Amino acid sequence: MNEARTVEKVERLQALLEAHAPLMIAYSGGVDSAYLLAAAHAVLGDRLLGVIADSASLPREALRAALELAAEIGARVEVVATEELQDERYASNPVNRCYFCKAELFTKLDSLARERGYAAIAYGENADDMLQPRPGREAAKEFKVIAPLRDAGLRKAEIRQLSRELGLPTADAPAQPCLSSRIPHGTPVTVDALAMIERGEALVRSLGFKVFRVRHLALEHETHARVQIAPEEMGRIEPVNDALISGLRAVGYDGVEIDPGGYRSSGA
Repeated sequence: MNEARTVEKVERLQALLEAHAPLMIAYSGGVDSAYLLAAAHAVLGDRLLGVIADSASLPREALRAALELAAEIGARVEVVATEELQDERYASNPVNRCYFCKAELFTKLDSLARERGYAAIAYGENADDMLQPRPGREAAKEFKVIAPLRDAGLRKAEIRQLSRELGLPTADAPAQPCLSSRIPHGTPVTVDALAMIERGEALVRSLGFKVFRVRHLALEHETHARVQIAPEEMGRIEPVNDALISGLRAVGYDGVEIDPGGYRSSGA
């Protein structure tokens, strides 16, 4: 990593943040939005407001951790309820599901920003994200939401390193997209399904695993869980295999499969 180049990018980020103050940030508590919130707080102070979108697709533990981190940073953050699950275009779970989620979020933030007098809304897209198709990006364009990390040229590895330097606990955190991402496209997203996934992943986490997914497979008459564990953690499955399977059955899954291929990050 070119340290001088990274310093230039941080300076560019700071200038972008100042140019768009007072600023509202769509904050999730993930790697990118946490660094953006911390960087913006350092530059803008009280001219910043972070907003967390809360719905059934956000695990309660993730919400708690995000609020706790914002308090540690010292940034002001509010929670706004979003209602994407009431939109059939989202709930039907098409391949562009994330567009409807972000459109719902930005609709709420746009109204709040106008009401409170914020000059702009920002979200945590980074420069590497431009290499991937992201339906939510289209919603951001429509609502003129800015992406300061991306526009400063900051890449994921740089954001993680800068987060380490700030002492942020998210520096080495795995990607944690919303719970709806565990449901295959075309299978409806429901509150009940999201609750099962949340309880299932809490169980897997309680058994000591750090990077994993519980995929929710709604079959004709049964609901199965496909558990994907990071390859480096696969060796720890055998001692807890029975507890894992019985625990997921207790959550409500009729069948449980441990994916032998493990989990490899693809952003979901």
